[in-house]
Amino acid sequence: MGIGILAGAVVGAVVVLIVLFKMMWRVAEPNEALIISGSNHKNEGLGDGMGFRIVTGRGTLVVPGVQAVRKLSLDLNETQLQVECVTHQGIPLKVRGVVIFKVGDDFVSIANAARRFLDQQKLMSERVHIVFAGHLRAIVGGLTVEDMIRDREKLTGQARSACGTEMEKLGLIVDSLQIHEIEDPTGYIKNLAAPHAAAVQRDARIAQAEANRLATEAEQQAAARMSEATRDSEILQAGYQAERDQASARARQAGPLAEAASRQEVVVQETRVAELEAHRKEQQLQADVRKPADALAYERRTLAEAERDARISAAQAEARETELASAATATATRVTGEAEAAAAHAKGLAVAEATRAKGLAEAESIKARAAALAENQEAVVAQQLAERWPEIVEAGASAFGNVDQMVLLNGADGMADMFAKALTMGGTGLGLARQLLSTMGPNGTGRPASAVPAARGGDEEVTTVEITVGDGE
Repeated sequence: MGIGILAGAVVGAVVVLIVLFKMMWRVAEPNEALIISGSNHKNEGLGDGMGFRIVTGRGTLVVPGVQAVRKLSLDLNETQLQVECVTHQGIPLKVRGVVIFKVGDDFVSIANAARRFLDQQKLMSERVHIVFAGHLRAIVGGLTVEDMIRDREKLTGQARSACGTEMEKLGLIVDSLQIHEIEDPTGYIKNLAAPHAAAVQRDARIAQAEANRLATEAEQQAAARMSEATRDSEILQAGYQAERDQASARARQAGPLAEAASRQEVVVQETRVAELEAHRKEQQLQADVRKPADALAYERRTLAEAERDARISAAQAEARETELASAATATATRVTGEAEAAAAHAKGLAVAEATRAKGLAEAESIKARAAALAENQEAVVAQQLAERWPEIVEAGASAFGNVDQMVLLNGADGMADMFAKALTMGGTGLGLARQLLSTMGPNGTGRPASAVPAARGGDEEVTTVEITVGDGE
């Protein structure tokens, strides 16, 4: 039982100690300072025997009944400035601003603030306002309105400098001083700004007028571009419509045009075929008629020229012989030799003239024959046949030249028919002559009738020929 009482006493003592420790232990918050008075304490930076102790940011033991603990706020504070001032020019102004301040963090500032505001912390803003109001009036009195308007930082700097010493004595520091507004009851600032406002207004009106002009020009250009675009669009639409109409017209005309083109192609091909056929006939005529006729004429002309040249050469040789003979004789016979040479020369000329006359006569004969052929082919053919009739009969008779044995039927009539057919075989030259004369040109240069070979029954040897004339028995 004694142990239980002892344990209870110990527990009670621990509880009492904890309660006492809790009552004696005080902790300073980050935004406050503990001012502990009741005993002599030495603080860093402070004189001896202040009679109080300052604790910030940590805990400490306070003996109840012996020591007193109070809290000094380290929070920011502000005060609104509304100060009526008179400038160096004598112009009344109202300055509106704000001062943000707090108790300094060092022990000296805390000690100064504790001595002055520990029980009057709510009156701290009012005291600061009084300090700044007095200094602002003094500072504004040395400045002009223009200086205050143009350089507010100067006013703010001078106010902070002037109040710095007093604020330090109060244990306060100024975090910010702002001049919000300068009111001018007399309208001096407004009148001061009037010229600038007028200039600005003028520039604004000029700028507005220029902007309106540019806007008008831009609108006119836009309208012109719209009109131009509308015109171009209408032109393009008209062009497209014309192309569509043209395409439709071509489509409608495609059938007739294709048919006409086909007909035209047919006509072109037929014309080309006709031209080729005519060219072929012309080439055939050249090969069959004109070339042989030209060859024959060239042969005759060459022979005539050769004969003439031979005669001339003979005459010249004879003249040369005569000249050589006369040169060997005496001078007395020279006249005779010259006479003979002249005679020989004359003879040669006569021969040449005769040859020329013969050639001209042949040419005239050919020309006359061609003219006669052009006028009456039948008469010319008949004349040629009459001139060549013996050759024609001989050609017809040659068909029986190789016949060893001949049997004639139907008596004398059969004989007559046989000779008639033989003559007919020989007279085939008449048809050939007519064909040849029909192909001769108007100048009579084609193959003459005499050049047409007589028709023959053939060159093969026939040993036996049986001819049946009459009723076909």
